[in-house]
Amino acid sequence: MRRSAIKRRQMRVHANFGIGAIAAIALFTAACSRLDMQDQPKYKPQRPSDFFADGRSERPPVPGAIARGALYEDEAYYTGKGPDGNDIDYFPITVDKDLIVRGQQRFDIYCSPCHGRIGNGMGMIVRRGFKQPPSYHTDRLRNAPVGHFYDVMTNGYGGMLNYAAQVSVRDRWAIASYIRALQYAENGNVNDLSAEARNQIPAPGKEINPDSVYEPISPPDPDFTDFPNVPATPKGVPGVHGAGAAPSNQPERK
Repeated sequence: MRRSAIKRRQMRVHANFGIGAIAAIALFTAACSRLDMQDQPKYKPQRPSDFFADGRSERPPVPGAIARGALYEDEAYYTGKGPDGNDIDYFPITVDKDLIVRGQQRFDIYCSPCHGRIGNGMGMIVRRGFKQPPSYHTDRLRNAPVGHFYDVMTNGYGGMLNYAAQVSVRDRWAIASYIRALQYAENGNVNDLSAEARNQIPAPGKEINPDSVYEPISPPDPDFTDFPNVPATPKGVPGVHGAGAAPSNQPERK
């Protein structure tokens, strides 16, 4: 009898301990699910506030504060300007073949629709009636400092919007290096070529070997037989307007 009583007492102690533990967990859980934690005071973006004098919930940055990674100490690299505020006439990064090739790729994507693949200002949308930008091969732009091209890409110029959001800082310098390459190629001397490259140039009156040249930059387009004297828009394109727009047999989209 004594042993069984001790066993029953132990069982009651264990049961009471289990009940106490469950109760403690329940109280802890209830404390963590209070409404003031899930419905705590907060402001959603752009919501007004009557707590601050200016009525805004967002706090402006402390004057002079700079975000991590936004300390643009190299003014020439990030602005294309020198200490005097004028466009720089040197590249603030190393210009090599990889940079120029990258510049050609970015130029063909973002610049060639207006400026053309060779920089003469006769891009595809210009050939369809858009205002023609100046050629890179004019004396003014050949003599312009390289910082000018970076500044135009960064801030825009005339009818050209800025491309700061589309083209990174390094890619803007890469495009500028490719523009310089186009300008040099347009006014280059055959004696500047290597012997191998000079051997690929056909003699006067000699037929060009198609295996020794690249694909034409601008293939012939029958819609532009006398451009820019007679601009045109390809036939069959609905919704075209303006000077040179060719008549269309298709109804305009509403």
